[in-house]
Amino acid sequence: MRIRSTTIVAVRRDGKLAVAGDGQVTFDKTVMKHGARKVRRVGGGSVLAGFAGSAADGITLLEKFDGKLSEYKGNLLRAAVELAKDWRQDRALRRLEALLLVGNADHLLVLSGNGDVIEPDEGVAAIGSGGPYAQAAADALLRNTQMSAEEIVREALRIAAKICIYTNDEIVVETA
Repeated sequence: MRIRSTTIVAVRRDGKLAVAGDGQVTFDKTVMKHGARKVRRVGGGSVLAGFAGSAADGITLLEKFDGKLSEYKGNLLRAAVELAKDWRQDRALRRLEALLLVGNADHLLVLSGNGDVIEPDEGVAAIGSGGPYAQAAADALLRNTQMSAEEIVREALRIAAKICIYTNDEIVVETA
């Protein structure tokens, strides 16, 4: 059986970042949890982060990322690159099955175990089972409305929840 879970979406607009995550965790064809919290503040609260994939793996990566933020005095870009290098090179970390979405008011990044550190062009990113749906919705809302970043991520997740069976509408939002 395969565990599927999560949609995380982030939008940067007008000098603000909003990151939202749904609460659903699905095990095969069964919803196991409705209110999981997959979006967190790290780096003393200055950085927002969300994870998709295995919960234990995601939390492990968030802790490692938080450590890198401390080590590099809050430098988001440097911490992200150093985590991606470790993630790719370390035998134990390489086996972790998760993606991270991290950011602050200046940068938004997607990190993967392949060594990817991707900063999207438009200030919109999404990961997880419903990520493509949420990203498309957020992109359209960003281009065609005056909604705030927080309003966009909430609505994008609501739209994704109507399409993706692995996404629900129990939404947690953090803003910076």
